[in-house]
Amino acid sequence: MHLKVFGAAGEVTGSCYLIECGSTRTLVDCGMFQGKSDEKNTAPFPFNPADITAVLLTHAHMDHSGRIPLLVKEGFKGDVYATLPTMELVKVLWYDSANLMREEAEWKTKKNSRRGLPATEPLYGADHVDKAIPRLKAVNYDEKIEAAPGVSVRFRDAGHILGSAILEVWLEEDDKKVKIVFSGDLGPQDTVMERTPAIISSADYVVIESTYGDRLHRSNAESREEFREVISAALRDKGKVFIPSFVVDRAQRVLYELTLLRDEGVMGENIPIFFDSPMGVKATEIYKKHMNLLSSEIQQYINLGKDPFSPGKLKYVTSVEDSRAVNQVDHGVVVAGSGMINGGRIIHHLKHGIWNPINHLVFVGYQARGTMGRRIVDGEKHVRIAGEDVMVRAAIHTINGFSAHGDRDDLLAWASNFTTDPLFLVTHGEPASSKAFSETLERAGMKAALPSPGQGIELKPNGSAPPSLKERPVMLESEKMTAVLADILSLAANLREVPPERADPEVTSLLQSTKVLLETAKVKIGEKDE
Repeated sequence: MHLKVFGAAGEVTGSCYLIECGSTRTLVDCGMFQGKSDEKNTAPFPFNPADITAVLLTHAHMDHSGRIPLLVKEGFKGDVYATLPTMELVKVLWYDSANLMREEAEWKTKKNSRRGLPATEPLYGADHVDKAIPRLKAVNYDEKIEAAPGVSVRFRDAGHILGSAILEVWLEEDDKKVKIVFSGDLGPQDTVMERTPAIISSADYVVIESTYGDRLHRSNAESREEFREVISAALRDKGKVFIPSFVVDRAQRVLYELTLLRDEGVMGENIPIFFDSPMGVKATEIYKKHMNLLSSEIQQYINLGKDPFSPGKLKYVTSVEDSRAVNQVDHGVVVAGSGMINGGRIIHHLKHGIWNPINHLVFVGYQARGTMGRRIVDGEKHVRIAGEDVMVRAAIHTINGFSAHGDRDDLLAWASNFTTDPLFLVTHGEPASSKAFSETLERAGMKAALPSPGQGIELKPNGSAPPSLKERPVMLESEKMTAVLADILSLAANLREVPPERADPEVTSLLQSTKVLLETAKVKIGEKDE
């Protein structure tokens, strides 16, 4: 029995794990790589898709589900097991993805034709989505099924987004039995949208995410106050508020928070709210269909006879013409995908508004390295949007407390429920975050290891680690150095933007941050070098 890690190792996206048990090959997730990752998405799978018996899907987000239609295109003929809400959400996401890739391929083909270059093909098309959807098989929470010979699985509520699941997987080969748990993406312990993640106490191995494994979120009360202050400031400035948002879960959370602000009288009745996402509208309808799976807070709001996702004067924007018309509105709130500004309608809204200092740009989710959202958060003052160089003058805000991911303490609290001393395989995080969380687990008396991309792990009943996982550091040094150097370059860019009147304190702070990064990279510098 072996586990092979083919994604989300040393990075946040591209989740994909291969379980080899007897003659069966089972995938857990098959996600897109996001950011500057076209080469990873188009590269051949490191296994034969036709050999895969089944796919176990933790949830609908594209970094976990997005390459399943490609898997079908390349020969996969098995079943994809997921909860019913996940099935409904991926249908929306996959068709939207296929449409966006088709449009991008057509645009690139036109450019290539002028240069005498070959046409560009999308990763997959709607026809491949058509073939993938019949392979989806619904599984109820807490129901144990046999997904493949020797592979049984139970889906447990992960509290991340609607339908998200922790997977308890039991493997049996000859006379050996091993249990491995995949956390998927875990929600916080103190939830707003979903229920608290299910408690699991036994496993030999636990594959655990670490997106925020090196930091803490603000409390719900603090995050709401921060959001209230941002919206209030934007209303005073008479400008626009742009909220790039993942259209599954994060957009619904934003709509709920705006609804609460409307109830409190913070937002005037005449302030328009635009939800500019045809896919988001469909996703919201799926959320409304499965209200029984949402948190007690949402249930209480519904019991008051109110719709949690319908703030007053909300306009759903579906057509391209109506989306463009939003640019003519000077004052209001615009919620649009994508959450990392690596596509979607938020692009053209920012093109027309990020240059204006009375506007506000509010990030309510994680910004992966390589995305435009990450570059803006890191302080870039000029960005290229839809073929134009645009200056960033809008006020920038980041509210991590709205994240559907648990923070370090949430992850540790969930991990502390295990009583069988499993080996925790820390994945789905940038190098610094994964390393920090693995050390947090070890300080708490647990066993932890950091698998490298493509690494194979022999699974044993006692959850022991092979020598290659025990030796630190196990992440690829090149990946760690790339990440560190990217942060240093970002700091250098910030140095150039420091106004003269604020130079002394800001330069000191940035140099100190640079020194910390260099020390992380095992580079020693002294006062003279600094």
